This record gives sequence, C-alpha cells and structure tokens, in this order.
Amino acid sequence: MVALALAAVAAGAVFAVGCGAGQAEDPESALRAYARALEDGRADDAYRMLSDDARRGISPEAFRRMLKDSPEEVREIGRALQRPTASPVVTAVVTSPSGQELELVLEKGKWKVESNAIDLYAQDTPRHAVQGFVRALERKRYDVILRYVPDGHKEGLDSAKLKQAWEGYDKEEMAQLIAALRQALPAASIEEAGDRATMPYGAGTMQLVREHGLWKIEDFD
Repeated sequence: MVALALAAVAAGAVFAVGCGAGQAEDPESALRAYARALEDGRADDAYRMLSDDARRGISPEAFRRMLKDSPEEVREIGRALQRPTASPVVTAVVTSPSGQELELVLEKGKWKVESNAIDLYAQDTPRHAVQGFVRALERKRYDVILRYVPDGHKEGLDSAKLKQAWEGYDKEEMAQLIAALRQALPAASIEEAGDRATMPYGAGTMQLVREHGLWKIEDFD
C-alpha cells in the first residue's frame, strides 16, 4: 500500500520545488530531491514537494505516519526513484469550457501540441472517447459512431440504421443525451477499472469498454 501511494505521488504529483535548496529547474531534479527526502525520512520536506491536488488527497499527519510505519520500504522506494528507466516527459492538459482536452508536450524548451488536436475522434482514453462520441453525434457522423460500438453490439448494425433510429423515433432521446454529456464532460469524474470505465452524466452513467486498445461506448443508462 505504501509503495503504491508513494509511487503514484512520484509519477504524477511532484512539482519542481527542491528540499532546502530553492526551486528545482526540471522534473529530474524534483524527482531526485523527493527521492532523497524519502531516503532520509524527511517527511515534511517530501510533503512540501507534493502538488496541491496530492496534498488534498493526504494530510501531513497521514503522510508522516505512512513514512514512519514503513521506513525500510520508503527508503527502498527513494533509492529506486533515483534510478529512472527513462527520461521524464513534461506534459500539460488544457481543458476548454466544453470539456475538450488539448494535450501539450514540452520538447527542447518549447511547448508542442499533441496528436489529439488532430484526431477529433480519438479513442485512446475514456474521456477522449466520450468527447469523440459526442462530436460524432452532434455532426451526425454515423459512420464514425460505429467506431464506438463494441464488437458484440455491431451485428446487423450500420450507419443507415443508426441514422434512421437516432433521427427518427429516438431523436428526442439523442438530443437529451448529447446535452447531458456536453454539460457533464468539463467536470466529469471518469473511473477506470482495467478495461472498463464509467462516467456519470445527468441522472445516468455511461459505461465504456476497451477493445483492441480502443475505448468504446458499451451502454448509457
């Protein structure tokens, strides 16, 4: 449990503040400083290096207790963190008012836009899948919507049948679904468990499943 918690912090919650040595200038420096604080048992120094989100998830007292209860495990994690297997990649995510996420990556000192700015119907993450699904619904791209249908639900289904249903007797229901998903997306909390994910919206919950590495919409109720 301690290993999972500290590894998660190291992977995503450390920001560039050195322990007693001013501000760190890059992710590697921040990671080394955090690792040294763990090795030395300096819980307060390590805690100050956590992001605001990370600190909201664990109190200083709980963090100190975690380090105190498993000192050997904590020191081992600290040593392991000082031997990264790959160079760190600095990324940022900008979210629009509609919930659309745009990812950027820092390359050679300059921010570059990631590929999801090009792929309007990405399926690499649950959130991107929902965004692409909503965009396809809004544009009535039924050929694209088929990409989001799991293999087990595709038999006998084609874009013409989707259009007939969703612009016919299901038209009002689809309009309500689009509105609810669009409203929920900006602040939606998506929970992943292996190859399944859920996203609450309005009075319902969207169920997603990952097939062949792509996220698809299994159900919405």
